[in-house]
Amino acid sequence: MAEGGARIAWFHCFAGIAGDMALGALLDAGADLKEVRSLLDRLPIRGWSLDVEPVLRGGIAGTRAVVGADEDGTRRTHADIAAIVTAAALPARVTARALATFGALAEVEAGLHRRTVAAVHLHEVGGLDAIVDVVGVAAALEVLGIERVAASAVTTGTGTVRTAHGVLPNPAPAVVGLLTRAGAPTRGVEVDVELTTPTGAALLVALATGWGAMPPMTVTASGFGAGTRDLAALPNLTQVVVGTATVVGGGSEPAAQPVVLVEANVDDATGEALAEALAALLAAGAHDAWLTPIIMKKGRPAHIVSALVDVALAEAVSSALVASTGTFGVRRSTLDRRPVPRHLDAVEVDGHRIAVKVGPHRVKVEHDDAARVAGATGLPLAEVTSRAEEAWRHRSAPEAR
Repeated sequence: MAEGGARIAWFHCFAGIAGDMALGALLDAGADLKEVRSLLDRLPIRGWSLDVEPVLRGGIAGTRAVVGADEDGTRRTHADIAAIVTAAALPARVTARALATFGALAEVEAGLHRRTVAAVHLHEVGGLDAIVDVVGVAAALEVLGIERVAASAVTTGTGTVRTAHGVLPNPAPAVVGLLTRAGAPTRGVEVDVELTTPTGAALLVALATGWGAMPPMTVTASGFGAGTRDLAALPNLTQVVVGTATVVGGGSEPAAQPVVLVEANVDDATGEALAEALAALLAAGAHDAWLTPIIMKKGRPAHIVSALVDVALAEAVSSALVASTGTFGVRRSTLDRRPVPRHLDAVEVDGHRIAVKVGPHRVKVEHDDAARVAGATGLPLAEVTSRAEEAWRHRSAPEAR
């Protein structure tokens, strides 16, 4: 019997992927449009709209995410966009996913145009519509409670495409660069259309922790996100399959997930700088980040700055480690991560919602939620935590029987 595990979204890119197609697929799979809009409303930018349109592509029903934008021609750098996302005060995972996506694209564009990451202009992806696409995808993943993202081989077209830089080969250099960095499997087809866009590729590279066939899961929903045009060669859709991870082979041990340990020895940073470095690593997408005190050569006290990260985000987190500490190098090693099966739930304490993480042997209250409720009610933090745990046990007791 399979045990419940992490919530997974697997993108099936049989006809490529674009930002609006990924967003449409998640909305089609059940992400509530009002909740997604509510999170997007936190962005300190106006002049955009998000609607959905039911369509058929190749005889398959899908959802087209229609993003409207009153664009004023503003040219935004990566630093501009990062500031917009950070100022929105979105849930931590939404912020991290959006920043990781824009960061991945900025690094590739910087390499292509030989500019710094902060200064590079994100032309197509710097527009309001692309910002809504990327943050909307991160918001939809959060609404669906997705903890892991995986993707199939990525299909690309052929010929040429017209961009802000002029006519470029298809797939565009940014798309090739992104997929190369992630080691993503690809599949080219003889279709003279940009099947995979830089935004779509950046989302996969920043978010996907695995590539290939659908991972072991109990499927709970699926959806199709539609592209703008109909194609004769194949349905212009991106599919997402949502489910709960299952144990491979029915055994008691969860399947291993490849992760990268990124580390550097730092002996010339203040405590404040080290704290900021940990925050930067988590913002870049690390699962966890920590400090270990050590003694280096000549008896100098120092710290190992460590981060555990999915393979797809190893480059982004490595760059964040260098930028935040000034280290002259990092070391990386590949490990197996075997998370205990768990799922997310929520309870109420005095009318306030508190998220909880439920595993086979315990329920753990999310500290930030408990602290928020303690501040709102005047109750001690320990009391809020105890009440939340008891609320979950009381609610779940009939199910256990």
